[in-house]
Amino acid sequence: MPPFDVFARSIQRQSPLRAAITAAWRRPETECLPSLIEQASLPPAQTVRARTLAMRLVDALRAKTPPGGVEGLIHEYALSSQEGVALMCLAEALLRIPDDDTRDALIRDKIGGGDWRAHLGHSPSLFVNAATWGLLLTGRLTATSSERTPSTRLNRSIAASRRSYGIGLRRVFSWLAEVTAHTTVAPSPASSRR
Repeated sequence: MPPFDVFARSIQRQSPLRAAITAAWRRPETECLPSLIEQASLPPAQTVRARTLAMRLVDALRAKTPPGGVEGLIHEYALSSQEGVALMCLAEALLRIPDDDTRDALIRDKIGGGDWRAHLGHSPSLFVNAATWGLLLTGRLTATSSERTPSTRLNRSIAASRRSYGIGLRRVFSWLAEVTAHTTVAPSPASSRR
């Protein structure tokens, strides 16, 4: 008795549909496409109805004003722009990337090279403009950075600005507390020196 005879007897015969699928496995595209295209073709009357419906939907979407939210983002970052393609790549790829390091590398690669400033203020949508500012800042933090993470770059930027402009973090946080509490806080002696 052959070694796998027990297993071979337990395998059921393929149905005609399964046999057709198995036979089509790894067939050249040139052999597969003609019959598939023929099956995918619509009758002329149905083609006209589908085209009419599609045109009506497109016209209705184009007439809708003002674009906001995701529609505004899609309008501002069309696939005809480098930034639109970068965002589409991110949207598709980030769903499939399992680890944080690879995600960070992809974000650095796609966002770091974009001309996000060119999109500032083009949209009437606050959401789109806020997203554009976020993309601009992210691009700045990642484009010129040799650091591994954007937070490292942010920390270095804060430290550099503190040295360059004489603004201490204590003063910045005091100012933030003053603004949020709507009270006047006297600056500390250390923060008033420049």
